Amino acid sequence: MPHSRTGERDRKAARGGVLRRLGEWCARHFVIVIIAWLVALVALQVVSREFGGSYSDNFSLPQAQAQKGLDVLKAHDPEAGGYSSQIVMRDDQQPLTALSSQMSTTVADLEKLPHVLSAQNPLSAPATPSGQKNVGPLSDDKKTAYITVRFDVQPSTLGDDYLNGVDTAVQPLRSAGAEVEYGGPLGELARPSADDRVSELIGFGVAVIVLLVGFGSVIAAVVPLLSALISVVGGLAILGLLAAAFTFATVSPTLATMIGLGVGIDYALFMLTRHRQNLIDGMDPVRAAGQAASTSGHAVLVSGCTVIIALAGLSASGVSFIALLGLAAAVTVVSAVVGALTLVPALLGFIGRHIDRYHVRPPIAETEAGAGDTPQGTWHRYAQRVERRPLSFLSAGVAVVVILAVPLFSIQLGHIGDGADPTSFTDRRAYDLMADAFGPGSNGPLTVVIDQTDVPQSQRSALASKAQQSLDQVQGTAAVTPLTPTQDGDILIGTVYATKSPQNAATTDLTNRLVDDTLPDAVQGTDAKGYVTGTTATQVDFRDIVASQLPVIIAVVVGLAFLIILAVFRGLLVAVKAAVLNVLSIAASYGVVVAVFQWGWGGPALGVHGKVPIESYVPMMMFAIVFGLSMDYEIFLLSRVHEAWLRTGDAKGSVAHALEITARVITCAALIMVSVFAAFIVSDNIVVKMLGLGLAVSVLIDATVVRLLMVPAVMTLLGRHAWWMPRWLDRVVPHIDAEGARTGARSAAH
Repeated sequence: MPHSRTGERDRKAARGGVLRRLGEWCARHFVIVIIAWLVALVALQVVSREFGGSYSDNFSLPQAQAQKGLDVLKAHDPEAGGYSSQIVMRDDQQPLTALSSQMSTTVADLEKLPHVLSAQNPLSAPATPSGQKNVGPLSDDKKTAYITVRFDVQPSTLGDDYLNGVDTAVQPLRSAGAEVEYGGPLGELARPSADDRVSELIGFGVAVIVLLVGFGSVIAAVVPLLSALISVVGGLAILGLLAAAFTFATVSPTLATMIGLGVGIDYALFMLTRHRQNLIDGMDPVRAAGQAASTSGHAVLVSGCTVIIALAGLSASGVSFIALLGLAAAVTVVSAVVGALTLVPALLGFIGRHIDRYHVRPPIAETEAGAGDTPQGTWHRYAQRVERRPLSFLSAGVAVVVILAVPLFSIQLGHIGDGADPTSFTDRRAYDLMADAFGPGSNGPLTVVIDQTDVPQSQRSALASKAQQSLDQVQGTAAVTPLTPTQDGDILIGTVYATKSPQNAATTDLTNRLVDDTLPDAVQGTDAKGYVTGTTATQVDFRDIVASQLPVIIAVVVGLAFLIILAVFRGLLVAVKAAVLNVLSIAASYGVVVAVFQWGWGGPALGVHGKVPIESYVPMMMFAIVFGLSMDYEIFLLSRVHEAWLRTGDAKGSVAHALEITARVITCAALIMVSVFAAFIVSDNIVVKMLGLGLAVSVLIDATVVRLLMVPAVMTLLGRHAWWMPRWLDRVVPHIDAEGARTGARSAAH
């Protein structure tokens, strides 16, 4: 019988002893621990500011055809092969030709700036041939123009100070009354720095309200917030130091803050809730903190490792940009786990028995009844209803998830262009000026590169003619410039302008059509090679690579999570159930994100201008993060089910008991995490909005529909079969303890 597994309990008790002793030591020596945390925090901040690196979106895809085309272009024409950005001018009062001297001065000053390879004067560029669409650099009414500046590095990596030189160079035009805006990477550099303080304050404010309403105690509401804040600040300082060695994306600190606050509050809350129940059961504060560390602390450790493993699974994408995003989030998860296991017990030791001194309602710990009483509260009655009608609850949960997941089948991956940004951003204003004067495709030109190095001179003229004819016949183009050779004659360069914006699916299709069909057909029969490069082409390559790797990421993360659940709970069907239900909840959250951003259902209310594709790496990030976070609630719920199952051998009763004592804390923890994630929707960064909404919806679905409806219903239906484990598999899979079963049973007896 399960309740007679004395040997298993002894093993778990031995492992639980380390965390128990750690918790008791931290609670007993709270002065040392708290001072050590504060000193470490200050030291990390000082060192990070002195030696830490910066964040940028400078990354490359060495195997992508766009990168290969750029490398070929750099080798034969360095000025044409740099990174381009536009400076857009508009003057409604007079034609820009009247500002010829100012334009010449600006172009000359731009060319003197560091890292600038060339700057094109729009007033001296050849006029658009008759009958062709004008795609710049000077509009037909002569009132809009753009300077194409080429850099030897990605402009967005140059730092804010670099803009001072650019501002000085364009000052003659601004002084003459022209509006000057920065487009592309230069515009991204000019964006205001991200400020997450509003999001953090909103998340913290909602967390305080949830904790006060859910548990009643004022001090108990402060402890998780204080612990999470200190842990995240320390984690961000470490991330800053790592940024000196690795190129982290600009969204990394925001993502790390979002995840760190969410799991930090959750982990501290689970520790605190068990500690307060131990106090109610009659333990002294030090022993109560140690007991919480040996039980909930195990669950925190296992859950944290699960989240970190899921984030590490992003490295399977083979894209360093995505792998480093996972690393950035993992840093604050680690700091949150360390904070929960050391700082929280220290704070609890410092507070002692005064944790419920100040309260807004009668304090509640895990249940609505004291230890030893028969719970008769709301969650007890709910647990009984689930036990009586599991199939009805499961059907309701499946129906909700399936309906929410419907939009997923129309998902369009892509890159969110500048046109979706707020009009307060200079790159958005530059985007609008370009689109109005030259068409939406002018914001994302496609550079065609044909390498004819190995083509004999006698065949090059025919190759150029055939290639030009092929490009002119491609559907979906607004304009195609003539192919021109580089000075050494080995490379042909042309530009293709799409009829749609860079983020439009039609532009993605055009890019892939050029790469897969048009250029291969054009160079067929020769040794030439064709490439499509430029910012838009790179983004399309990135999208295609990410899309092809998403199934790999899903398989890796689901497989790892399955093995962890199997190792922790020793039940084959339990592990299968966890994997399947978590995938369903993530599919539902994907559907909500598609409906809001891609379909435009509520996007304007969130500050998104128009319908936008789903940023290519967002589904991958969401899957790893949400799958890891969802395991938090899975482990905390199942650990209580498993504990009761080992103690009583009653499969159905164990499910009801676990639901009854964890529903309150899981619901409160989920509401807090949802508020933390949702608060980042106020960010000006569309990707952050997308991640914030997606993660908030995922946690909400997971902690309500999945964890409170589907999981208990499935566990009740499976009964004792849920814990079936083939003997051969039991010998192969290592043992991982979620909560000390023997320790937990002993504490309940006191």
